[in-house]
Amino acid sequence: MRNASIERNTKETKIKLSLNLDGGDVNISTGIGFFDHMLTAFAVHGGFGLDINVDGDIDVDTHHTAEDTGIVLGTAFAQALGDMSGINRYGSFCVPMDESLASCTIDISNRPFLVFNASFDQELCGDYETCVTEEFFRAFAMNANITLHISLLYGSNAHHEIEAIFKAVAHALKIAVQKNDTNGVLSTKGVL
Repeated sequence: MRNASIERNTKETKIKLSLNLDGGDVNISTGIGFFDHMLTAFAVHGGFGLDINVDGDIDVDTHHTAEDTGIVLGTAFAQALGDMSGINRYGSFCVPMDESLASCTIDISNRPFLVFNASFDQELCGDYETCVTEEFFRAFAMNANITLHISLLYGSNAHHEIEAIFKAVAHALKIAVQKNDTNGVLSTKGVL
């Protein structure tokens, strides 16, 4: 069973999310247009079925919505992967987006860590604050229990840069969660 459904309610956000690692419909509503666009690209390029509905305090800013969505999406990935057996575990991918190039390398390791080598010259993409991109991926990596390395190699348009990052992460995850012909965990320890 490679799916998970989670609801998380706080004073800052109310989130309902369903994930299927093997595909399905994609419906995203966070109240932040650009973030919806990025999460849709993530689901489509990863081949994931993903339904996200977020009611967040976007009258304050986009931080809580982005971070809490990362928490819930990461938790869903951890639940859907279970003991992490029978998967490739590692994935790496580079995505060009016009003048921008981003890379992502993932280890589904049960050792959460984020390396985020990216900065953006523009502060906003629509109503989305570009600085929350790192917060989203940190929350995602920590709650999915994965090691996640993201590098923006170059670029000048924040929309293209962030989209390349989301797509690179999606493709790397698609490779890492892919089933292989073993039933065990890919580790010399036998567990992750």
